[in-house]
Amino acid sequence: MIPVCRIEDLPEGESVRVEAGEIGGPIAVFHSEGAFYAIDDTCSHQDASLSEGWLEGCYVECPLHAALFDLRSGEPTCLPARKPVRTHAVTVVDGMLYVHPTVHTVPGEPVRAVQEEAVA
Repeated sequence: MIPVCRIEDLPEGESVRVEAGEIGGPIAVFHSEGAFYAIDDTCSHQDASLSEGWLEGCYVECPLHAALFDLRSGEPTCLPARKPVRTHAVTVVDGMLYVHPTVHTVPGEPVRAVQEEAVA
């Protein structure tokens, strides 16, 4: 689980980029239409930061070549992007926003969310 920011620090219509560390690449977190979404920050078409793109409802437009990605599924809705980006679970605990990065276990197998480890 990666802490992102307090919910009041991510206004409606804005985004923030967070590093997932050894789990994977950067993640873009969006606040749109009253909900929070997280997807891989790097466009699947070419190396561009989606957190720097334009937010249109539940879609983000890549700033490089205008590919549009659905924040709910990670699916591209137009060319030039053909491959989806990963989505990640987002939770809010006591006003703090957290991302649960999705990691691939074995290529071709389903993805799983990273679980918070219990502290004994």
